[in-house]
Amino acid sequence: MRRERGAAPRPGEPPPARQRYRVEIADTVDAVPSEVWRELAPADDPLWSQGVFAAMERGRLGPEGYRYLLLRRGDETVAVLPLCLFPGLRLDEVVGPRERRLLRPLRAVCPGLLRVPMLFCGHLLGQGHVAAARPLPPEAVRLLVSAAGDVADWSGLGTVVFKDFGDAELALLRPELERAGYFVTRSLPDTELRLGYDSFEAYVRALPAKPRRNARSKLRKFADWPGARVEIVEDFAPLLPDVLALYEQVMERADQTLDRLDASFLTALADSAEPRRVLVAVFEDDRLVAFLLCLFRGTGATGARIGLDYRIAHEARLYHAVHYAAIRLAIESGCTHIRFAQTAYTPKVELGCGLVPQSYALTHRRPLPRALLRALLPRALDAALAEALGAHADLLPASVAAPPSAPEKRTSHAPS
Repeated sequence: MRRERGAAPRPGEPPPARQRYRVEIADTVDAVPSEVWRELAPADDPLWSQGVFAAMERGRLGPEGYRYLLLRRGDETVAVLPLCLFPGLRLDEVVGPRERRLLRPLRAVCPGLLRVPMLFCGHLLGQGHVAAARPLPPEAVRLLVSAAGDVADWSGLGTVVFKDFGDAELALLRPELERAGYFVTRSLPDTELRLGYDSFEAYVRALPAKPRRNARSKLRKFADWPGARVEIVEDFAPLLPDVLALYEQVMERADQTLDRLDASFLTALADSAEPRRVLVAVFEDDRLVAFLLCLFRGTGATGARIGLDYRIAHEARLYHAVHYAAIRLAIESGCTHIRFAQTAYTPKVELGCGLVPQSYALTHRRPLPRALLRALLPRALDAALAEALGAHADLLPASVAAPPSAPEKRTSHAPS
């Protein structure tokens, strides 16, 4: 534990007889007892398993460090907000391709200007949440928002981002965020496929006519590829060198590289007690040529990261092969939904996925940079979002000018 902060009354309010809430700051997720974490974290989101955060701490994914804001009431931990510290985030690695081209001359002349000290609140790898068993009152939210700002100040991180929060949760946080000087703008949506089918074949039959024909065609072409087969690998540690090589092929072609998985993260994840994790692996004879790392928790599944051998990826339909196999596994595992990563929206919409709206809430600790961010960043992010979505932009709400009027449940799914 590092520091402790109690809830302060608003100006003009009488001080309470005793502080109802306080925040403690921990350096590791192990500071939260496992039974408490299971109670607070989203029950059907595998990325919010405690083992994922422990593996992130052991890996070198990008952040220099992690902190956890533990909201306490008496002796009880009632909420947890994870933080990721980026003292030198490379701006040209997290923007879209058009913005990266514009920044290339600046990187050549003065690369230091593209390094932005930044604090991310929520989850580096998945959707942002304040892990809590029930909605928090404004005084508790205000305390967490203030504590995140304190960590940014102590760590010399000017920009603070509540990353990829869903509309329902953001509606609850937004009044206190705006009171603290944050503004809200859309981020890339997640993709989610709702399940509930008796079998994979029933899922394929339920697709619209053109996606159904395409699915059957791609499955046939993969089945006809010489030596191609799919395996569900529970113990994937022996495959890690090949997994990382295929993953790097994807990352070399990625528009954004905020995080980058490494061997230490994957080894720690493979050794963790939870979540359930498997590798949907495609082999060409004995050679690994594609994978989708899948995680399971409750009734939720996530296709977390992909790797492809681009030597044969298109001809053998490797991308679709691993996704169809993951959908089949999720159905057989009794899942109600499976989420996939941001980007590559066209093939995921064809799989039947809906888009899950998400937003950033951002601020800067100094007034002038905060004003510049507010003036310039939403337009740039909107342009990058429109470019990423392409023809699917109309599947998202037009703006986030006002919070949703009716919060959805914590374990929400994408709209149909």
